[in-house]
Amino acid sequence: MTTLDGRRVYTRADLMDAHGLGRSTLEKWFRERDRNGHPEPAGTVGSQLVWDADAWDRWHASRGSASVPPGLAGRDELAARHGVSRHRLKQLWADRESNGHPEAAHRAGKALYWNEKEWAAWYAAHTARPREDGPDDLVTLAEAARILGLAQTSVTVYPKRPPAGWPEPARVEQLGGGRVRRLYRRRDIQSYAEKRN
Repeated sequence: MTTLDGRRVYTRADLMDAHGLGRSTLEKWFRERDRNGHPEPAGTVGSQLVWDADAWDRWHASRGSASVPPGLAGRDELAARHGVSRHRLKQLWADRESNGHPEAAHRAGKALYWNEKEWAAWYAAHTARPREDGPDDLVTLAEAARILGLAQTSVTVYPKRPPAGWPEPARVEQLGGGRVRRLYRRRDIQSYAEKRN
């Protein structure tokens, strides 16, 4: 927590972490503060501008309540109400094509909002469903990273620059926007893991 003269303040990095906002969005809001009512800086910490946390939170809440339709919830609300970390929520969203995660019902800048009732019903079904970890199950590259105990970002280069012994995908699916999803057999990933150790 960043403080200035004993009170809680936000740097832009704090706001990016806490609210999932992009630096360019925060800079734009600050540049347009004469039109949007964005709080003035409370001072600086080191060389970084900081804003009073309570004032910024009030401003952001009033901005959000005007632009987000009722019944929708962002990641912060879902995390607080359902006991799920923001990191896990991001993972579930990233794997939406394989897990059936509901599509976002609203977007405000880079922030996404979901119909909370629809999301809660999906999440209850998702967590109640028994996991099938059969050797012939197909897994995404993200799931392969979890099996290997690696960060998801570290295996994203494997399809183009495969390490020795990396398996061929069992299926390749063309997605929108020119993206490709590669699915691997769980046993092939587990076999690679055993040879790697």
